[in-house]
Amino acid sequence: MKRVILTLIIIVSCFSRSYSQSGVKDSIIRFPFVGVSYGIYQPGGDLSDRFGVTSMLSGDVLFKSKKNLLFGFSGGFMFGDKVKEPDLLKSIYTQNEQIIGYDGLYADVRIFERGYQFSGTFGKIFAFKKPNPNSGIIVIGGPGFMQHKIRIENVGNTAPQLTKEYLKGYDRLTNGLMMREFVGYVYFSNHQLVNFYAGMEFIQAFTQSRRDYNFDTPELKDNENRTDLLYGFKVGWILPLYKKKPASYYFY
Repeated sequence: MKRVILTLIIIVSCFSRSYSQSGVKDSIIRFPFVGVSYGIYQPGGDLSDRFGVTSMLSGDVLFKSKKNLLFGFSGGFMFGDKVKEPDLLKSIYTQNEQIIGYDGLYADVRIFERGYQFSGTFGKIFAFKKPNPNSGIIVIGGPGFMQHKIRIENVGNTAPQLTKEYLKGYDRLTNGLMMREFVGYVYFSNHQLVNFYAGMEFIQAFTQSRRDYNFDTPELKDNENRTDLLYGFKVGWILPLYKKKPASYYFY
């Protein structure tokens, strides 16, 4: 993972040197940029039957052309603490809905939502005159891939019923192709100091379970096609990679 991140930084740095610009204030310019964002989403479709409100930390590596066209890659890490599977561990519960560890004590078991998505990204900025022609309404989207599951944490590994191989019978691992759309506002500062975007994002994923069986429903294999939806608001910080125009020129 560290090597992948380092490679991306090197590639983006090379772009930034190649596309030295005269200034963002006066004209539409081309440059690469990196974005980091946080969003909060309401699940819909089949996803709402499994999870509650979902958060996502995302990253973008995009290039903006002189026509304000955008293209690149985006990805995000999904997480939440609301799981709507009340009978998930019923086969190993005691009468008071606890799990007994090998030490004879109740095990500390915690359940979360985890997942990720990545996509190709294409779009356009519909510029305003102010503060500059590089800022305005941003519309982007593209095809990608989504995966999500139930993360079960067996704190201290005291419950032998929840060792690594057994977790596959409970985690509901699910993935498939998706589409993503974002509409919002993007702001590139005239002085390269404050750059951000904010708006609404919509995700539609067409997924299936990737497990052969679930321990809590052994008589029923999950072969159903799913439609997993997310819609919410996100805000992000942008690092544009271009050389700042000198404030003054001197002649000798």
